[in-house]
Amino acid sequence: MTFLAVVLTVLLSVTALLALARLYRGPSLVDRVIAADMLLATMIGAVGAEAAVNRHATTLPVLVVLSLLGFVGSVSLVRFAVREQQ
Repeated sequence: MTFLAVVLTVLLSVTALLALARLYRGPSLVDRVIAADMLLATMIGAVGAEAAVNRHATTLPVLVVLSLLGFVGSVSLVRFAVREQQ
């Protein structure tokens, strides 16, 4: 079980670093929005993996809030980008 937790931590860390790199270097607003969504999805995966490894469900409200934050943020930024193009 410890090996699985270490592998999962390494994979999620690499994913977060790559998303941060795209967030920093993204040439357009859409690239940065996608990178922010990917970073948020990585955070949701990390919280979910921590809950699964430690076998508790007390972080479920945190997962719901992070998911709603990602959805609302993505929709609002896309609406802003569409208005900017018109």
